[in-house]
Parts: sequence; structure tokens; C-alpha cells
Amino acid sequence: MPENRLDRQASVKRDTNETRIEIDINLDGSGMGRFDTGVPFLEHMLDQIARHGMMDITIKAEGDLAIDAHHTAEDIGITLGMAMKKALGDKKGITRYGHAYLPLDEALSRVVIDFSGRPGLEHHVDYQRETVGDFDTELFHEFFQGFVNHALVSLHIDNLRGRNSHHIAETVFKAFGRAVRMALSDDLRMQGTIPSTKGSL
Repeated sequence: MPENRLDRQASVKRDTNETRIEIDINLDGSGMGRFDTGVPFLEHMLDQIARHGMMDITIKAEGDLAIDAHHTAEDIGITLGMAMKKALGDKKGITRYGHAYLPLDEALSRVVIDFSGRPGLEHHVDYQRETVGDFDTELFHEFFQGFVNHALVSLHIDNLRGRNSHHIAETVFKAFGRAVRMALSDDLRMQGTIPSTKGSL
């Protein structure tokens, strides 16, 4: 780890009429996830980000789940994006780009990310079922859109094959964690510099 780096940690709270979200994140953690959201399958996916991204993430969420999980999933994505952006700081010395292919049995997904300072999402995942358990799979797109808009990243997610919707989702989130981990890792040849010809990200 480069000398003089500040701890890449952040705490963010976001309150609306629909949700109340609190997130603590340590980008240089040990892969520990602690979640209290009321949405068990989303928590299972968030745990993949923490473990495969080797970051510590604590999320507490209270949302209007009596309606459905839409606002909670989207707002967790938004707040996670805000927290990651805050923890990352000026982005000096990071690799910036990350990618991962992740298999799970018959399923295979690819995720590519650029901490570019510009939001953009290409999400190409066709789930075989509309729900996994009682979680609506279309809400994964809302989660990632919220994340992208507030982390200010370019994110490409492609499920290349798969039949089991649980497997497909898990490959996406594991690959996302791995891609983020690569992008946020140190580029030792660019210590102290911002990885952009523009001089800012």
C-alpha cells in the first residue's frame, strides 16, 4: 500500500420518505459484510460484493417493504455508490479499470468497470425467472443503476450463459466485487498520480 494514503473509509446516511439507509465502508477491509435490510436475498448478494471485493461493508436499511422492495434495493445502490465515491477520494494511484469473469456451475457472467467520473450502465442479464425466493430480479438493474449514478462509474454487466436465476445473480455480484477490487487496487507505477490524461476523474 502506498505511503501517505489516507484510510479509504466512509460513512453515509441517506433519508427519504421511502427509505432510511446507513452505510459504513472500508475499501481496504477483509471482506466482512454486515447487513440488516429486511431483504434476505439482496443481503446474500451484497455479501458477495464484500467478500469478493475484499472490503468491509455494513448496511442498515429501513424501507417501505410493505409496498415492495423496489425503493430499498434502489436506494441501497444509491447510498453504496455515494459511500464508495466518498471513501475513494481523489483516486490517485488506483488501477481505475477492473474486470472479472465469474462462473458458477452452468452460469457465467462478465463485469467490467471504469472509475471514470462519468455514470453509465450497460446491464444485459436475462433472468430465467421473475423472482428468486420473493425477490424481484428486475430490481438488480435498479440497484446497479443507483450505484452507477452516484459512484460515477462506467459499468458493463453481461450474463454470458446460465439457466438457474440464483446462479446467474450470484455470478453477477461476485464478478462485480472482483472487478471493483481490481479497479481500486494500487497501480504501483502510477503512485501519486491520477490515472487520466485529463488530470482528474
